[in-house]
Amino acid sequence: MFTTSGNYIYLVSRSVRRRDLLRQIGIKCTILLMRETLSRPADVDETPAPGESPADYVYRITHTKTEAGLLRLKQRNLPVRPVLAADTIVVLDGRILGKPKNTGHAEEMLRALSGQEHQVHTAVGLAFQGEIRLRLSTTTVRFRDISSHEIQAYIASNEAHDKAGAYAIQGKAAAFIISINGSYSGVVGLPLFETAQLLEETGIPIF
Repeated sequence: MFTTSGNYIYLVSRSVRRRDLLRQIGIKCTILLMRETLSRPADVDETPAPGESPADYVYRITHTKTEAGLLRLKQRNLPVRPVLAADTIVVLDGRILGKPKNTGHAEEMLRALSGQEHQVHTAVGLAFQGEIRLRLSTTTVRFRDISSHEIQAYIASNEAHDKAGAYAIQGKAAAFIISINGSYSGVVGLPLFETAQLLEETGIPIF
């Protein structure tokens, strides 16, 4: 059975951004690595199911990542503590924009987002006492028109790599954003309001 250990948890993510956001609300974490080498296959198949809505997709992937984190915990015989996972997707006109596969894919995404409004869904999962609890944050983001030169310069900065929708709101891409309606931290990758709710519900202190 899980027991709380102060404000110390496992984070199923390599994301420095998520680690920093947890630290912002006083949560300490150990990164629970899934793939330890690039030669290993992916632990979670992130292919959308036919007819699956973006919200259902991000819920499912987050639940699966949380389960995979629990399995990894048992495989490595680590001390038992709560396990937190998250997943972020960008959605434009109902179409999921994941992480770009290459430079051309990143350029395609940014051209599509230019001058448009899109949604960012981030789901958070927390495994505690044999139960997985989930929360979803949805934020609407509006981009100004972005020139071809700006897109090329942004991609050359390497910020687009490994980011859902090929942009990082906490970086240079902030210059493209007219407005956001929702959670800034959710767009970064971990909505702190929903995360704090989950932690507090399970007796894990923040601050």
